[in-house]
Amino acid sequence: MSKVLVVVESPAKAKTIGKFLGKKYTVKASMGHVRDLPRSQFGVDVEKDFSVKYITIRGKGDLIKELKNMAQKSDRILLATDPDREGEAIAWHLQELLKIPETEKCRIEFNEITKKTINDAVKKPRQIDKQLVEAQQARRVLDRIVGYKLSPLLWRKIKKGLSAGRVQSVVVRLICDREEEIRNFKPEEYWTLTAKLRKDKDTLEAKLYKIEDRKADLKSAGQVEEIVQEISKSDFQVELIKKRQQRRNPPPPFITSSLQQEAYRKLNFAAKKTMMIAQQLYEGLDLSKAEGTVGLITYLRTDSTRISEEARIEAAEYIKANYGADFLPDKDRAANNKSKGKIQNAHECIRPTLVSRHPETVKQYLKNDQYKLYKLIWERFIASQAASALVDITTVDLRVKKFLFRATGSVMVFPGFTKIYIEGRDDQDKEDESTLPALSEKEKLKLVNLLPRQHFTQPPPRYSEATLIKTLEEKDIGRPSTYAPILDTIISRGYVLKKQKQYYPTELGILVVDLLKNYFPEIINIEFTANMEDRLDSIEEGETNWTKILSEFYGPFQRELEIADKEIGQIEVMDEETDELCENCGRNLVIKSGRFGKFLACPGFPECRFTKPILKEIGIKCPQCEDGKIVTRLSKRGRRFYGCSQFPKCNFVSWDEPSGEKCPRCSSYLVIKRSDKNGDKLVCTNKKCAFKEKLEEKD
Repeated sequence: MSKVLVVVESPAKAKTIGKFLGKKYTVKASMGHVRDLPRSQFGVDVEKDFSVKYITIRGKGDLIKELKNMAQKSDRILLATDPDREGEAIAWHLQELLKIPETEKCRIEFNEITKKTINDAVKKPRQIDKQLVEAQQARRVLDRIVGYKLSPLLWRKIKKGLSAGRVQSVVVRLICDREEEIRNFKPEEYWTLTAKLRKDKDTLEAKLYKIEDRKADLKSAGQVEEIVQEISKSDFQVELIKKRQQRRNPPPPFITSSLQQEAYRKLNFAAKKTMMIAQQLYEGLDLSKAEGTVGLITYLRTDSTRISEEARIEAAEYIKANYGADFLPDKDRAANNKSKGKIQNAHECIRPTLVSRHPETVKQYLKNDQYKLYKLIWERFIASQAASALVDITTVDLRVKKFLFRATGSVMVFPGFTKIYIEGRDDQDKEDESTLPALSEKEKLKLVNLLPRQHFTQPPPRYSEATLIKTLEEKDIGRPSTYAPILDTIISRGYVLKKQKQYYPTELGILVVDLLKNYFPEIINIEFTANMEDRLDSIEEGETNWTKILSEFYGPFQRELEIADKEIGQIEVMDEETDELCENCGRNLVIKSGRFGKFLACPGFPECRFTKPILKEIGIKCPQCEDGKIVTRLSKRGRRFYGCSQFPKCNFVSWDEPSGEKCPRCSSYLVIKRSDKNGDKLVCTNKKCAFKEKLEEKD
């Protein structure tokens, strides 16, 4: 019997695939990349057409030796790394190390880890795709050039430990630019006028829409008061009733970026957490003795919304059986596929590997977060294949003298996909689902009262993780698979802070962005970065030579580096001094910025290493000792919690914010449980007491 060695990236993937293949197959994990550019040197010879020096990754020597021994004892080797650029590059490095001939068909790929898919894949090996390898290599070398050349400049001119990146720096710029917009924003006053009207026992509200033939534009209380005086004793007449039916189509199935955004909106998962859990669902989980280990979703790094015919039929059968034939669309949903590159076009969307594997049937075998994400993916996919929702929208125009008021109501007449899934929203404005009483044209309505309201224009909101990822995708900056590590890096470098789910630039981040704008305008330019992504994508299509792209970039970049090094003087980042004294040496402590926000530190570093957190009181007494005040603190992982200012004398801690109130049932202290979806609640901390109530907003 011939022996076949199958190499994958991870032990979890190896375990799942190993159970699907017969005894002649041995499945071994490479533990990710096996070779990379050296850490201690540049590793790219620019003069020799960007030839690259790869070395074995530290700690991988024994593993590579084991793989080589296994390869020698095998009749055939199959490289089953992930079906993307990165996976193709790992396969190529393994081919080089294991001395597999270049022309040998040793590469297999699959978009899901199921028994049928794996057994089909091993029957259809192909050669390593050198264009894909070169596309990955071009990105890696370009990132090395920018990072390795630009970061030391920042060390010399500002301080050690800083970094710049081809995509990373543009992301920081977006956050800085948004902060500048907010700081420069000047709010403008405007007013709205709503009329509450009565028809028999029913009431409706209509907003001032036009004055004569011009759209209402109310800038002052005086303008509004004049209108109120003019119409306060008049009846309103129905001038026009318009009815139309709106078709609301379901959102497409998930791709990487939309999964990251929706998991943040609905589950409060960071991009990093979403990708980690999705990887587990893809690589396989043990469901039961009968089913064994199986991959629950298709490949998670994709920008394709394509759906296989088999999956489409499965979804249609499920919808028909569980919701009825009315919930099927009139025609099959075509994938609006905007993916880039031939590998991505070969991918499918992120979907369940088996539609009949309902989230509730596998819940007992999954961890809570795995279940939540799988449920999200499953519901989104089923909904994407369901019928559109139908909404009747009625618009009523009401005339009073020269003023036109408008009332709008909508009624869901057929829920369609919304019975299965409703997409999350970044803004909190609620859609109008109100109904209007039966009206007829020329009918007169009595005025109950007029409600003038003052408003001010608002600045653009700071980015949340979901809106930042959405912006990166829209502007074609980076690729979805890199978003999670980039967002981690810009926080760890101290360029941005994350407070209350929003990104704020630090003084250091603003300083670095301003420097890059002045001396490296292309590196920090959004359009240039997006165009570079397109050019890099063209390599895998065979349209562009990878060294040509690097050569065209490197020359101007090197000249900019030389100019910047000569012209930029030493930049001192001044720390804000406080009145608090160092407990060790007596110096005035200064405010420093770290990964998890600001903290106090001794300016005598490295001789004196004293630090302490900046504690913010929330105005509530400690419920445990009643002497100290409740303060906010940060855990080692940057998560906010609440403690006593008398620590370590008092060891009170709570993840939830103490409310300062006692439970009316058992007198234990109450905490505030916050939820964007369901609203904030007061909850008793006594587990035996089930008291909870909605937290009312205070004026």
